[in-house]
Amino acid sequence: MNDTWSVEEHRDDILGAMRPLEPIELPLLDAAGCVLVDDVVVTAPLPPFDNSSMDGYAVRTADVETATDEYPAVLRVVGDIAAGSDTLPTVGPGEAARIMTGAPIPPGAQAVVPVEWTDGGTGGGPATGMNGRREHGPEVRVHRGAPARAFINGRGSDAATGAIALTAGTVIGPPQLGLLAALGHATALVRPRPRVVVLSTGSELTAPGRPLGPGQIHDSNGFMLTSAAQAAGAVAYRVAAVADDAPSLRAALDEQLVRADLVVTSGGVSVGAFDVVKEALAGEVDFRRVAMQPGKPQAFGLLGPDRVPLLGLPGNPVSAYVSFELFVRPALRALAGHAPEALDRPRVTARLVCEAPLTSPPGRRQYLRGTYSAEEGTVAPVGGSGSYLVASLARADALIEIPEAATAAEPGAVLTVVLLG
Repeated sequence: MNDTWSVEEHRDDILGAMRPLEPIELPLLDAAGCVLVDDVVVTAPLPPFDNSSMDGYAVRTADVETATDEYPAVLRVVGDIAAGSDTLPTVGPGEAARIMTGAPIPPGAQAVVPVEWTDGGTGGGPATGMNGRREHGPEVRVHRGAPARAFINGRGSDAATGAIALTAGTVIGPPQLGLLAALGHATALVRPRPRVVVLSTGSELTAPGRPLGPGQIHDSNGFMLTSAAQAAGAVAYRVAAVADDAPSLRAALDEQLVRADLVVTSGGVSVGAFDVVKEALAGEVDFRRVAMQPGKPQAFGLLGPDRVPLLGLPGNPVSAYVSFELFVRPALRALAGHAPEALDRPRVTARLVCEAPLTSPPGRRQYLRGTYSAEEGTVAPVGGSGSYLVASLARADALIEIPEAATAAEPGAVLTVVLLG
């Protein structure tokens, strides 16, 4: 076993144990945000028929090719066609059909002229005499010609039969959901959202909204980490904080494993006298020192007969959050089936803006809270380096990374930045 793990070693060991969750068929809205398992092949053309992209008149091109404002083409209107129409008039020479956006193109028509290119017609539909013969009906004057297929959305022009509409591995967002619905799919085969149980430990913790007793603090980690898991695409369950009692923690974990694809704990993973996670899970979970600040103590193991992953994070809020972003978030996204390149937060380089050099412990990778400006290509630190400074964490949108080999970062230095937004 390593004495001290690098950030990459710890992350890679965790990811090596993650297996994408088994596929499940979900209704479309439930599949939003999930990863598609198989390619989606178009089985019927989209759109399924030629339709108008404008409100206007369906015409024959020969009838309007010489139309101008001075010499408009005068056409007899033979009917109205609304979206959803199933009975269509035939457009013959010298005729036009008034048509709405999305309505099917009638037989004989070769183009659509927008209503703005006409006088709007005289209203109404074709007149029919007592003998059933069509008589002279209303007219429309067209002031501009239109080439063949003008303003016509062709059958299959969006997605042709046999084409791959969505590839396996696609994350289903609103546009993808709309495409699946347009293609007639009521469900999608996806990797489900991972179920995450978040549990804080510490006898000093009490729930927000309750008065604090002597030596007590509110459980911020439980809410912060549950929200972070939700933002990463998981279904997250927050469990009430557990006191520093190993049997109580063990019982709580055993109770929660049935609904968990991954468990996250905070606190109790260091070397203190009351580090309850270490006491309760010794022999099942590996407790490590990772060469980073904040977040040096970490824990990882597989619990129960189903081998549910457990990631134990430090108890200080900043340490817990940085650890979540570096280790838990990639694990959750791996379980959800995301591609390897999509597991981590985006990283960019930025020029450090600060008044004095930032110090960093030798041999440990430092992650400082910062605010990033994409326009300027700069990053500025927020607050100090203390791992309890949750107020400065709330103002940050990035983590400033100072490498292990560096003991300081000078103003103007170009550093790697982890974007949190």
